[in-house]
Amino acid sequence: MNPPCAKCNKTVYPVEKLNCLDKIWHKACFRCSQCNLKLTMATYKGYNKMPYCRTHYPTTKHTEVASSVQGDAAKKSQRMASNIDYKSQHEASLKNFTQTADTVSSRHATSAQKQASGYRSAEHESYQPSYQGSREDHGRREDHGRRYVEEPQYEPEPEPVPQPSSKSQGPRYVAVYDYTASDDDEVSFNSGDFIVNVETIDDGWMTGTVESTGETGMLPSNYVEAV
Repeated sequence: MNPPCAKCNKTVYPVEKLNCLDKIWHKACFRCSQCNLKLTMATYKGYNKMPYCRTHYPTTKHTEVASSVQGDAAKKSQRMASNIDYKSQHEASLKNFTQTADTVSSRHATSAQKQASGYRSAEHESYQPSYQGSREDHGRREDHGRRYVEEPQYEPEPEPVPQPSSKSQGPRYVAVYDYTASDDDEVSFNSGDFIVNVETIDDGWMTGTVESTGETGMLPSNYVEAV
């Protein structure tokens, strides 16, 4: 009687029979239990009487995972130990630095105080006048010292404010009527204002500058006349 296949549980005939791992297989059913890769007697690896390819062989994978886990644990332990050592060394260095900085700062402060005290003493001694000679000489010395200390202070003269140039180009026009600008590009003026830098646009409008205000823009040509 022909036995059933360990993979598909169908009858295995002698032509397609494969005896391996104490089981009977179809040659086509002899595949990796993990990835279903077709195997042969030369390429399979058995584990718990089941065929596997070399990539998915459980024992190899378990060894690699265990090694990886152990390696990660060792790295974490080393990292923690390094952090503890670094923290302790850092705190010790900060303490030393603080003590050294305090010592250096106190020395500098003491030196600065001594120098300041010596400077004030020397300045006080040098400032003491030598009262020798007659009262007239002493008065002249005081008067000379007073003139030397009380020097006149001169305030800078204000800079002249530049005045707008009254020079104009081209003919001058005088306003005959008052005009109030109705748009942003127009100018307003009063009767009697002079218009300079005039440029004709068309029969009804021109551009120019109101001499009294310095504003430039469009204006109606029938409100002005040439001077």
